[in-house]
Amino acid sequence: MPGTGKLFVISAPSGAGKTTLIRKVLTRFKNLSYSISHTTRSPRENEKDGIDYFFINQDEFEQKIALDHWLEWAKVHDNFYGTSKSFIKNSLGKGQSLILDIDVQGAGQIMALGLDIVSIFIMPPSFEILSQRLEKRGTDTKEVIARRLENAKSEIACKDLFQYVVVNDNLDKATEELCLIFKKEMA
Repeated sequence: MPGTGKLFVISAPSGAGKTTLIRKVLTRFKNLSYSISHTTRSPRENEKDGIDYFFINQDEFEQKIALDHWLEWAKVHDNFYGTSKSFIKNSLGKGQSLILDIDVQGAGQIMALGLDIVSIFIMPPSFEILSQRLEKRGTDTKEVIARRLENAKSEIACKDLFQYVVVNDNLDKATEELCLIFKKEMA
């Protein structure tokens, strides 16, 4: 359909470099934007409401579940995350392509809907490097890091459900690989 944007679903274990890669890709495509998810977690130091996430409380999130507001939603690391149906529909209808930066659970929900999407999984080069990246980030407690690493095992096990897998062992190389996927899929 003319004027309809493309929906890109990108997932990765926490610490794989997904957000950094997405930021780099967004600078290269004028008709591509970032779909802002909702979350019940607290903002990190440099995050801003309405730019990085829409930060809402758990009661509000659960009310929106009951109202069928979410295209997908999941509880990850004890917090809720969700993508607004109306945000996606409005953006795609204006011809804007969108990147959904979501966890594997949410990606699976969207894939199950049978929508025309492009799914990409970002792989860390190794489990050891993933652990080092999470520790170096300095945003989580040791307990949270341990939970994220445990979750990473099951997330990585789902990588074959995605159309593309990009290993982020070198940021420039992974950025170029991702950009090639976007060029091909948006052509």
